[in-house]
Amino acid sequence: MGVGVALGILAPGVAKQLSPVSEIFLRLIKCIVAPLLFGTLVPGIARGGEARHMGRIGGKALLYFEIVTTAALFLGLAAVNLVRPGDGVPILPSAAELAQAQAPPTVSSFLEHMFPTSIFDAMARNDVLQVVIFAFLFGAACAAIGAKAEPVVSFLVSLAEVMFKFTHYIMYVVPFGVVAAIAVTVGANGPGVLLGLSKLMITMYVTSVILVLLILLPAIPIFRIPAARFYKAVREPFLIAFSTSSSEAALPLALENMEEFGVPKHIVGFVLPLGYSFNMVGSTLYLSLAAMFVAQAAHRPMGLGAQLFMLLALMLTSKGIAGVPRGVFVVLVSTLSSFNLPADGAAVLLGVDALLNMPRAAINVLGNCLASVVVARWEGYKAEGPEREDSTAEAATVSK
Repeated sequence: MGVGVALGILAPGVAKQLSPVSEIFLRLIKCIVAPLLFGTLVPGIARGGEARHMGRIGGKALLYFEIVTTAALFLGLAAVNLVRPGDGVPILPSAAELAQAQAPPTVSSFLEHMFPTSIFDAMARNDVLQVVIFAFLFGAACAAIGAKAEPVVSFLVSLAEVMFKFTHYIMYVVPFGVVAAIAVTVGANGPGVLLGLSKLMITMYVTSVILVLLILLPAIPIFRIPAARFYKAVREPFLIAFSTSSSEAALPLALENMEEFGVPKHIVGFVLPLGYSFNMVGSTLYLSLAAMFVAQAAHRPMGLGAQLFMLLALMLTSKGIAGVPRGVFVVLVSTLSSFNLPADGAAVLLGVDALLNMPRAAINVLGNCLASVVVARWEGYKAEGPEREDSTAEAATVSK
């Protein structure tokens, strides 16, 4: 990251040319996600006989998601009213990106969107939620027909192991991807972009730390999660998400590390990707900060009732952004328009969007990893070791 910042400041022309390196790295990561999810979740359901329990697991996950995301929204609202980072910031003319914004999905369209018309289309678009829904139904079907599905399940177990090894290879190029991502951001916008919005960025970063300490980490003693082992498991995915500004980039490694931590396959393969649609804790924190930032910059005072109503709107619309390009930005623009706030105000944030996205992506990953462990502990699993296929086989050999 340090090299990327220095390169962006000292040689911005060179830094701008590194965009393909950053994009190639992110493309390599994204191509892992769908086959890894499918290969992890289906055998966990088919062999674990857990299909009948998935409704209960999903209910517990959604309850936990709702608690932490609601707390994040209120924390952001309190911070932005206390610091008032929007005071004195001019609203700029609308940006070209605003023209591309679309309305967030309605409840009915979101429910329709959950179910794929083609699994290959869902995998090609990396639509995590659709892949999870199909994998759940596919795994349940495999469990229902028993031994006849064993060749398919064995193939998917091997596929998951191959994708884990593939992930290890991609991790070798992480430093180069990070250098390129940071250099392009700084080189394209210049260090001056940090000054005008420095108050908002400081508020975002400080509030992110408070969110981790007060909202996420208390789950560790409550659910008796071994803190040192959890830190070791989540550290690398957290740093990858932070340095690349992409929570998706950390998903393959997060899946592997949480499984090695001891979260059963059928839980980590279901809860972690589900969280990418319903548990974007960092994104919900950012939305509450950004919406009030625009209101303050536009000199549009909002009473407590209006603010709480806006939080409710953010809470509902942010749940349906899975698969929507630039989803957080879409929700922000839609919310601003709904509350008669200038949508042009979102353009002010575009210059530092990558820097604001770093903490929200990292917290999204941390929150989803923690959610998978919380649900596993809630289900009675102790998370004492890996549940990988090779580990099971080795244990059986030793037992014999």
